[in-house]
Amino acid sequence: MSTTIERAATAGVDTRPRRSRLARRGLGLAVLLLVLALVAAASVTFGARHVGLTDLLAALTGGDANIAQAAVAKRIPRTLLAAVVGAALGVAGAVMQGLTRNPLADPGILGVTSGASLAVVSGIAFFGLSSPVGYAWVAVLGSACAAVLVYVVGSLGRGGATPLKLTLAGAATSAAFSSLISAVLLPRVEVMDSFRFWQIGGVGGADVGTMSLLSPFLLVGLALCLVTAGGLDALALGDDVAAGLGENVVRTRLVAALGAVLLCGAATALAGPIGFVGLVVPHACRLVAGSAHRRLLPCSALTGATLLIAADVVGRVVARPDEIDVGVVTALIGAPVFIAIVRRQKARAL
Repeated sequence: MSTTIERAATAGVDTRPRRSRLARRGLGLAVLLLVLALVAAASVTFGARHVGLTDLLAALTGGDANIAQAAVAKRIPRTLLAAVVGAALGVAGAVMQGLTRNPLADPGILGVTSGASLAVVSGIAFFGLSSPVGYAWVAVLGSACAAVLVYVVGSLGRGGATPLKLTLAGAATSAAFSSLISAVLLPRVEVMDSFRFWQIGGVGGADVGTMSLLSPFLLVGLALCLVTAGGLDALALGDDVAAGLGENVVRTRLVAALGAVLLCGAATALAGPIGFVGLVVPHACRLVAGSAHRRLLPCSALTGATLLIAADVVGRVVARPDEIDVGVVTALIGAPVFIAIVRRQKARAL
């Protein structure tokens, strides 16, 4: 009897802090979902034409009787695309930072999105690609090749693939790919006219059919990233410690990298190369969810979706009746964060 009481008392002491942590995490998740819903509502409401509540409700139920309701019908796919692309880039950035143990890792900074862009533009110019699925396959292949190239270059020399060397290799690769993209586009006016806005990165050309075609790439990439969440936590302790804990380091790296590449390739095929989302979002989420990837990855998905929708709303509102592409807005947000991270890490300590 006394043993049972002691166990009950001990259990009560042990579970109370756990319940408190779970309650805080649940509250944080609810807040993120609420903010995402509010930002999505703002996205379908504000733009070149402001939409009143009556027209908004009518459009959400399928009405298109006037210009305002038609505007809402057009903004819904745009909002959905921004959410999908933002979530994909946020998760991919968190995975890349976990794989490389590099606080500056980002699909744009490491040259992954530039590799996808070069592959897509080359496919259009030289092979006549025109289907969204074709864009996705080519973008994934380009992302994978760019990731391998950056890792190989960053591994050269003494010390292997350090965070600073990977960042420098990624920056150099991104610059080289950008030059190659210009070289492909400049002699081909028809390709340049079609994709010069896509190169900046935007969600204005949202299409539900295209998103549905590319959804398998996004879902498989997300699933692979979530499956490796525990392995990424082990890798944060170092490869030797992770192997000692029973983690298959090579398999975890390959699966997580494949998931990140699928997400980056599909997101780039949908919206063009959008930078800094994968850099900013994981750092913001660590302040709320901590560094455990089983919490960090879902939080990064929600925060990335919220950030990109908000950036799209800002781009539509500040320059009315014109628009600023979402890639420009995220660059304005991400560049100061990048500088702050470099200053905090003192570069030599990366």
